[in-house]
Amino acid sequence: MKLYSLLALLFTSGLIGATPPKKRQLFNGKNLSGWYVFLDKRAKNEDPAKVFAVEDGQLHVSGKEFGYLCTEKAYRNYHLTVEFKWGTNRYPPRENAKRDNGIMYHIPRNTEDRVWPVGIECQIQEGDVGDFWLVGGTTIDVDGKRNEPGPWVRMAKKRDAEKPTGEWNRVEVISKDGTCTHIVNGVTVATGTNPSVREGKILLQTEGAEAYFRKVELEELKK
Repeated sequence: MKLYSLLALLFTSGLIGATPPKKRQLFNGKNLSGWYVFLDKRAKNEDPAKVFAVEDGQLHVSGKEFGYLCTEKAYRNYHLTVEFKWGTNRYPPRENAKRDNGIMYHIPRNTEDRVWPVGIECQIQEGDVGDFWLVGGTTIDVDGKRNEPGPWVRMAKKRDAEKPTGEWNRVEVISKDGTCTHIVNGVTVATGTNPSVREGKILLQTEGAEAYFRKVELEELKK
């Protein structure tokens, strides 16, 4: 094959000439740069008990207070990858409940900080990792059915792929052109389309249970 024919083939197949995906480590393992803390009944970035702290390159979420760690920036089309495991401590009012946390996304830029803000949640809770929660009136289509808007509406995952408490889990959220996909340990567990919010900030919750995160990575996808 002549050189120019080979080059043309590579270009058209996307093997060369395409812009590589842009990945960024949202959590750098050193500090909380790029994030802000909001805890219930406290001012922005007021965290005296260090509910969110960096320890040995990991993000430690104590669970002592309810609130979240939120990105300063907003995102639209992306592939988010998070690796987490549960700790041992639990706190009132959930000291005897399932360990609970969550990844919320598509938080509108100018929405009010509160517990909980408008957005879509990929649930992180023992036995329920990957569920959709539609928060603050948000809606989405799952299997051709759209949820009725409400303060908190659950649309359960289709499969169970989480590992036992104490082991590391890999959770992925893909937002691409109006489709939201939740993947747990390599298994697609929930998919929704036509969400009422399609871009925004991303947050990690604290809801009374200790947890650790060792990766929070985002790959921006082409529109």
